[in-house]
Amino acid sequence: MPICLLQKSLLLFLQIILIIAVFMTKQTTKSRLVRLKLIHTSDVHGNYFTRDFVNDKPVRGGLSRVYAYVQSLRRMCGQRLLLMDGGDMLQGSPAIYYSNFIASEEEHLGAGLMNYMKYDVGVIGNHDIETGHAVYDRWIRSCHFPILGANVIDSHTGMPYLKPYEVFERDGIRLAVMGMTSPAVPNWLPPELWSGLRFEEMVSCAEKWMKVIREKENPDVVVGLFHSGKQDGIVTPDYAENAAFDVARQVAGFDVVCYGHDHARNCETIVNNAGEMVLCCAPSSLGTSVSEIDLEFELEGDAVVGKTVKGQVTDVSRFKSDEVYYLQHYFKRPIRNVQYYVNQRIGMFAHEITCEDAYFGPSAFVDLIHTVQLKVTGAQVSFAAPLSFDAKIKGGDVHIRDMFNLYRYENVLYVMRFTGKEIKNILEMSYALWTSQMKSADDHIMNVDYLLDGGQRLGFVNLAYNFDSAAGIIYEVDVSKPEGEKILIKSFADGTPFEYDQFYLVATNSYRGNGGGELFTKGAGILHDQLASRIVLSTEKDLRHYLIDYISECGIVDARPLNQWHFVPEEWADEACRRDREALFVRRQTTKYPPSAIVEDKQQTES
Repeated sequence: MPICLLQKSLLLFLQIILIIAVFMTKQTTKSRLVRLKLIHTSDVHGNYFTRDFVNDKPVRGGLSRVYAYVQSLRRMCGQRLLLMDGGDMLQGSPAIYYSNFIASEEEHLGAGLMNYMKYDVGVIGNHDIETGHAVYDRWIRSCHFPILGANVIDSHTGMPYLKPYEVFERDGIRLAVMGMTSPAVPNWLPPELWSGLRFEEMVSCAEKWMKVIREKENPDVVVGLFHSGKQDGIVTPDYAENAAFDVARQVAGFDVVCYGHDHARNCETIVNNAGEMVLCCAPSSLGTSVSEIDLEFELEGDAVVGKTVKGQVTDVSRFKSDEVYYLQHYFKRPIRNVQYYVNQRIGMFAHEITCEDAYFGPSAFVDLIHTVQLKVTGAQVSFAAPLSFDAKIKGGDVHIRDMFNLYRYENVLYVMRFTGKEIKNILEMSYALWTSQMKSADDHIMNVDYLLDGGQRLGFVNLAYNFDSAAGIIYEVDVSKPEGEKILIKSFADGTPFEYDQFYLVATNSYRGNGGGELFTKGAGILHDQLASRIVLSTEKDLRHYLIDYISECGIVDARPLNQWHFVPEEWADEACRRDREALFVRRQTTKYPPSAIVEDKQQTES
């Protein structure tokens, strides 16, 4: 064959090979898909294991079930799964209370669990901050992954106290996670718990850090991890408590917003101001559900040319797998220590007390709290609310475990100065949240609506932990009257006159004293930045500590209602209370709901 012909043939062959290679490369590039999965927990509140340490019974949900579910997914997804937490991990159960405050020299249980589960990223929540610097700083240091908080600012440096965001690379995809928490922390917590910190408004903070992320990190997908709810809550000229959807709508660039704080279960897609679709997911609380987000990317070379985002909320409350017990076996020593702690006997109750009674009149349950608050502080008036929807403590031996039913949160006690008129107005707002205005004997006395189980069951319209009653004064609540006219204060409990223009010393918890529930701001009309000037005394220990001391000193507690207030007109109120009690509690206890129909009761949640 002539050399020139051979050269031409070889050249043609090489051209054909090149064309085939280019074609195959294009085909391969077009067909390259990368799939990532995000699992999001939030508001676990110390519900780590399958045992309820307070009531000594099995519990649904919990981190051990979440872990088992995540492990089942990791067998399919491997490193393409990211596990994220949205805050409020450090408060809400004896297990984490014991680790925070009793066994404070040992490995932090919350960090140990999250490390074992291989969390990739977390965000700080308001109840994490409630534990105080010593606890949450120890937790943050112990976590093998970043805890985010772009809007948690070091007051001394003006820089974020926590990392504002984290970037992950998975199979050629760059994923940025920005974390923020509700800026309303100062409304709930004493300043010493967040000393040296301030909290920025979320929308402007997100805009600032989104610009940094876009310019510096060039991500393929941006996820918001927020401890802030969808809507409602505290709104001031400076910030909104629940601003997750405000950020999703107003700050362009987010593909996904994983939120919490309001204990809602929700997954929906919204359109932001730039016309972009944003998936917003919230997994409820206590590890009963998880947000499950699937991200699919189409790549040409290293460039993402297509992106699909889908999500759902997955119920894991009864998930069963060997991994549930592997985790609990690994942590058997701290579990045993917690069980020993909560089983310590502190005294006796002469008879059962139940929180259920507290909604329909004076109750032994809430009046025991009033009694201790007045005894510890020497105040003239006490404010307290039921902190659990339907807790009860049986007669007989009382253990430390029972104190978590009696008082759920680590609030300290305040003594504050209020005028008689302010006391009345606080009660006016409280009972307006709590009770309806009856127009006839057939109306509801409680402020309820068909809110639960898809509109099939009655529930309180407002949060029950804001239903403050008072002790130390004699008063009546007229449920036929509107807010502003419901409360008539007749005298102090000892019969001495009660004057509206006089200042009195009032015992209350730190949540309320810092503005929580807005009874002191909206109700009494006191500016939030003036509340601190009304504080006369703050106790060193939390209220649960003083309840334990009181019961230990008494030995046997015969808790009885103080009977210092009542509903009028009685001919309406008594029968209406009977009807509403049956609807809220008796029918609830006798009706069986399938596991898939479980809905978070609004009055049982705590933001």
